[in-house]
Amino acid sequence: MTSIQLHRDDAASKLGMWLFIFTELLLFAGLFIVYGVYRYLNPVAFHLAAEELSITVGTVNTIILLISSATMAMASTAIRLKNKQLTLLFLLATLFMAFMFMTNKYFEWKGKFGHGIFPGSDDLLRLGHGDTLFFGLYFFMTGLHALHIIVGFILITIVCYRVNNNTLTDNNPVLLDNSGLYWHLVDLIWIFLFPLFYLIP
Repeated sequence: MTSIQLHRDDAASKLGMWLFIFTELLLFAGLFIVYGVYRYLNPVAFHLAAEELSITVGTVNTIILLISSATMAMASTAIRLKNKQLTLLFLLATLFMAFMFMTNKYFEWKGKFGHGIFPGSDDLLRLGHGDTLFFGLYFFMTGLHALHIIVGFILITIVCYRVNNNTLTDNNPVLLDNSGLYWHLVDLIWIFLFPLFYLIP
């Protein structure tokens, strides 16, 4: 009886992830261009609308994501050192940071909704066309980013499960590596979103 050996192409898996990341970057690059055009056409309205956002919350969330990228990278290193417990620790730390980011974003959005600032609201429409455009882009782009956070959270949870039951080890770390690449993409997108909405005067 001959044993069946599964063929695993790690290079193709990583190439596929890089192609996926490239398409995601193209998507957000298009949104950044749309934002830039509308900001150029409505500079005063965008400036005043941006003052409604909390730079403190945006900064805290930036720090959280930067730390999470570091812990994700350290998990990739730990798995190659055959340290299962340390790998799980860094992965769980990344999940905790993702949860903290989403918690902060929830309260930030809740505050805006509480003040009647959300797409289609009468209060927002009364503020004018420029404010409507700003907050429409704000909710859409940060919402799309939050969706990527959720997908990343699920992906890292799967990695944790597989590391824990020893189906993901130093011999086949490609899923962890690809999850790390995806998470770094999430971090990179926020690095652009943060100054666009919170910092640019």
